Amino acid sequence: MRTLRSGPLTLEPQLASHAEEMFAVLSDPAIYEYENAPPASVDALRARYAKLESRRSADGRDQWLNWVIRMDGVGLIGYVQATVHANGSAAIAYEIASAHWGRGLGRRATEAMVEELANHYGVTTLFAVAKERNHRSLRLLERLGFSRAGPEVFGAGGVEPDETLMVRAAAMMR
Repeated sequence: MRTLRSGPLTLEPQLASHAEEMFAVLSDPAIYEYENAPPASVDALRARYAKLESRRSADGRDQWLNWVIRMDGVGLIGYVQATVHANGSAAIAYEIASAHWGRGLGRRATEAMVEELANHYGVTTLFAVAKERNHRSLRLLERLGFSRAGPEVFGAGGVEPDETLMVRAAAMMR
């Protein structure tokens, strides 16, 4: 994995050594309005990050690409991640601390990751899932060229009833 740069942001390959600083970022209750929960402890987050450093799923078929987002003069503000499948598709996700919402930083970081996925990992199709009520995330995905897709595109059981599957096809990758 390479370190990526986009304006005031540096996307660093995520390591277990990022856990303490990221624990503070991921303790922001606003980012859990729609789903998930903050990590239980710094040690739990460190253990998770250590596992992800393999950059591969247990069966070796999928690549796990995780970057932390560092903002000049601020420190870590979130992460972007992708699970790259052998068929050229990738599922992406992102999380930005609420203090940095509405400034285009999530878009900038995600665009940098998407470019890296297309140019260096052969990704041709991207998927993302967002809660229907999470209008901020859905707008971000739409601005990045994603469009709504039916659950049949992702396969049975791919999305929950209150979620929206978003897809960005090959023609928009480069």
